[in-house]
Amino acid sequence: MFLDDASTEFHDFFERHYAELARFAHLLTGETDAADDLAADALIALWQRWDRLREADHPLAYSRGVVANMARQRIRSAVRERRRTALFWSRSPEQVPGPDVAAVLDVRAALARLPFRKRACVVLRHAFDLSEKDTAAALGISVGTVKSQTSKGMAELERVLGAETTGALSTGRGIR
Repeated sequence: MFLDDASTEFHDFFERHYAELARFAHLLTGETDAADDLAADALIALWQRWDRLREADHPLAYSRGVVANMARQRIRSAVRERRRTALFWSRSPEQVPGPDVAAVLDVRAALARLPFRKRACVVLRHAFDLSEKDTAAALGISVGTVKSQTSKGMAELERVLGAETTGALSTGRGIR
């Protein structure tokens, strides 16, 4: 089968980065199946723009941004659906139990509690070891925003998990 240069380049890009993009999506959404779907959908979108994207300075940063945007849309959609379902089924106000203290010891559960931007910054900086500049490029935000969101996210995680567990997160051991 004959592949042109663009197809070959995209295939190589796919092979090198699919697993990383799926892992990134998983850490953002907490859903394994959704992560694979998000990574695949992002790569389909990238393929449709590959002629322009292959000439870009940082196609991986752009692809991380696509995954982050798709994950954000999925999370927002799920939240809206849960709200609609809760409104439909609730006949009277119910007490919502407090957080499961044992569950917050898990780093992934604690990450899921962070607002999306803080979570994305913490994951890219500490799980993927990206620089502030690369994180900013992937999320389409400024380096200053990356610094503040990462700092605030880590502070929130430290409050929930404690300094010892957060230290493991900083080295990437806690969220791989």
